[in-house]
Amino acid sequence: MNLTQLKRRELLIGLAAGLAAPAFAQLDKAIRFILPNATGSGVDTITRAAQPALSKALGHAVVVDNQPGAGGIVGLQALARSPADGFALSVVSNNVVIFPSVYKSLTFDMPGDFTPIAVVGYTPVVLVVNAKVPANNSKELIALLKSKGGDLNFASGGNGTILHLATEMFLDEAGVKAHHIPYKGVGPMLTDLIGGQVQFATAALPSVQAHIKSGALRAIGVATSQRVAAAPEIPTFVEQGLPNYVVEAWFAVLGPKGLPSAEVQRVHAALVSAFNDPAVKDAMSKQGNVINVGAADQAMQFFRSEKAKYAALVKKAGIEQQ
Repeated sequence: MNLTQLKRRELLIGLAAGLAAPAFAQLDKAIRFILPNATGSGVDTITRAAQPALSKALGHAVVVDNQPGAGGIVGLQALARSPADGFALSVVSNNVVIFPSVYKSLTFDMPGDFTPIAVVGYTPVVLVVNAKVPANNSKELIALLKSKGGDLNFASGGNGTILHLATEMFLDEAGVKAHHIPYKGVGPMLTDLIGGQVQFATAALPSVQAHIKSGALRAIGVATSQRVAAAPEIPTFVEQGLPNYVVEAWFAVLGPKGLPSAEVQRVHAALVSAFNDPAVKDAMSKQGNVINVGAADQAMQFFRSEKAKYAALVKKAGIEQQ
């Protein structure tokens, strides 16, 4: 091989290495799931249970990045500012379509500044009380609330969140009052609820199951139309005399605005694969979650219709805009 041929070979090797480097970098790049919820929340529990299967289906390491604050707005802002390249996604709850009715000056439009990919499923919510609260069922809790004249405190993971609205709906249905204490996420809320600083709250079943089993919290009722297989001992509010108190807490996957169609389809296929993984199906069943991954082309319309529905509920509950 003469000098000219050698130089040409070195040049080609250098060009090949330069072209290959970004591809290898992409293969090594982790996909960040930015959760607008605290560690220990229902959405967090669901995402972490599916994390290994999601990583396998997506072909990249999956990192859970909890960014709670302002009921979830902080995490959504981070997602909205992320590149639309498929490496920043989020698992969200009903909260995201409630925010526009609660906050006057959001820095993003929901759902316009995002790409809804799929509604993944539903999780049951349960009303729980601190273990020292003298109430074992709906009838006893309502009687206690009436006797206290609105002096008892209930907690939520943030003003205007689905958990806040769910408790407001219970109070409205029962014809009683209580004082709302909002927290910056479900984790801090549960800490104070277990500690007795607040008396009751509505929470996603996966986030409180362990505390119910340990006796730190007591379940009053589950806000589903039928009892949940994961916790069959918890009665519904329907069977306790509140037939209209049913709350459907869904969870879905979002990407930033402008996510290419090919990426949407790739992520959607990965969601179907991951949530059909036997280990994930078992975890979801134990948590009480119902999995039914919706079509990608229906996700945006679902978000818009839910936004309109919750706007009416926020108005009825008299939640003041911030």
